[in-house]
Amino acid sequence: MDMDCIFCRIANKQLPSYTVYEDDTTLAFLDIFPFVKGHTLVIPKKHFRWVWDMQSEDYHHLMVSVKKVAGLLKKSFQTDYVQILVMGQQISHAHVHLLPRTKEDGLPEMVNSPIATLSKEEMLSIQNRIRNSS
Repeated sequence: MDMDCIFCRIANKQLPSYTVYEDDTTLAFLDIFPFVKGHTLVIPKKHFRWVWDMQSEDYHHLMVSVKKVAGLLKKSFQTDYVQILVMGQQISHAHVHLLPRTKEDGLPEMVNSPIATLSKEEMLSIQNRIRNSS
């Protein structure tokens, strides 16, 4: 764990998050600067700088969790698809962005900037919606 890493601190429960899925090695939580409602980040609990730095077993488990969470998002938002983005320039911890999308959402094909900030109540509502879809 890197104590200077915000995602390590979230994974270690030192900072709060709107967690929607968790297992022994991964954590999924709502992005506090969402590109769309339901924008979720999936991270390994162990610190890796990039997804590509992960050992094959860790990478595989992360992608299994990404698939599970994408299914939760698709079900809870009744969306056409879930866009996946692997980025990591702003936070130095491997993570995958999942964006529930519809063909008619009016957004560009590559959404890459936050929408208006959501209230705590909206975030909690979205969190419960996703958690209850399993």
